[in-house]
Amino acid sequence: MKQIFILFLLWFGLSLSAQDQISLLFVGDLMQHQAQIDAARQGDGYNYNDCFRHVKKEISEADMAIGNLEVTLGGKPYRGYPAFSAPDEYLHAIKEAGFDVLLTANNHCLDKGKLGLERTILMLDSLKIHHAGTYRNPEERHKNYPLLIEKNGFRIVLLNYTYGTNGLKTDAPNVVNYINREQIKKDILDARRKLPDVIIACMHWGVEYCSFPERSECELANWLIEQGVDHVIGSHPHVLQPMEIVKDPRTPARHVIVYSLGNFISNMSKEKTDGGAMVRLKLQRIFRITRLADCEYALVWTSRPVLSKKNNFELYPVTFINKSINNEELNVMKRFLKGTENLLGKSNGGIKEYFFE
Repeated sequence: MKQIFILFLLWFGLSLSAQDQISLLFVGDLMQHQAQIDAARQGDGYNYNDCFRHVKKEISEADMAIGNLEVTLGGKPYRGYPAFSAPDEYLHAIKEAGFDVLLTANNHCLDKGKLGLERTILMLDSLKIHHAGTYRNPEERHKNYPLLIEKNGFRIVLLNYTYGTNGLKTDAPNVVNYINREQIKKDILDARRKLPDVIIACMHWGVEYCSFPERSECELANWLIEQGVDHVIGSHPHVLQPMEIVKDPRTPARHVIVYSLGNFISNMSKEKTDGGAMVRLKLQRIFRITRLADCEYALVWTSRPVLSKKNNFELYPVTFINKSINNEELNVMKRFLKGTENLLGKSNGGIKEYFFE
């Protein structure tokens, strides 16, 4: 009997091939303020190569990397806040960094109106970057949403919604996915018809610069899970908020809820806004059932030229300490790290930090 059990364990271990596992990496707000645009200027073009070079390996090693594109690619003139239109080179750098999917339903997606929304989609399609959240017309939404991506033998469905668009109205026939429970419920039913291994809802919600979610977001997250969503990933507040693993009361499943990933890269310098988290979900399929195997987060911090005295913005893992970082940068990074560890160390539920260099 003992030999049979050992043989079973060996077979079970071998059966968990790469085909039975997948890693998903989520990051927060990919911003492009005026200072970032100005810093990237090189001659007649823009160069963002330095921005992601210290995190590129970590992003690229994920089976699927997903980020919140909180700018439009509306063409010239390029502008930062309050109505974002980023250079096309920024999107090329994001693609080169290893991102596979970009989310477009956020409060800045209409910053450049109909032209900006449609040109953003055109640019994403031209670089073969998967995207969800905004559409040129209802027919395009019907064809492409919910977003289904097949990778490593897994069928991943991504949903994306925003609380609003800064008071700007959508020009017909364009479509923006707003948070509307009736519509979301229909979308979840459509998603389930695609027979996915996992459904993940990416929500642009919350109160800016607030370190904790409102009760309404907590209720909405739980409602999404009750409707059939497996995991919920949030953005918008520009600061990190707690994250947790929730046990399903009906099944052995566990659900990840991340209320806010914070900023990924930006020119924000206010305390808690100059960094964010990369959240890594590992999914595993055993006997045709997909479950959460692990969930961890890594902290990243943005160095601005005013601190570094370098030409461009650079994104660092918080473990990155060498001669290229000066004392002023190090002190500001430590400020971000201290505040974040106090928050997440006390408030996270079952999600631990991991480190990379």
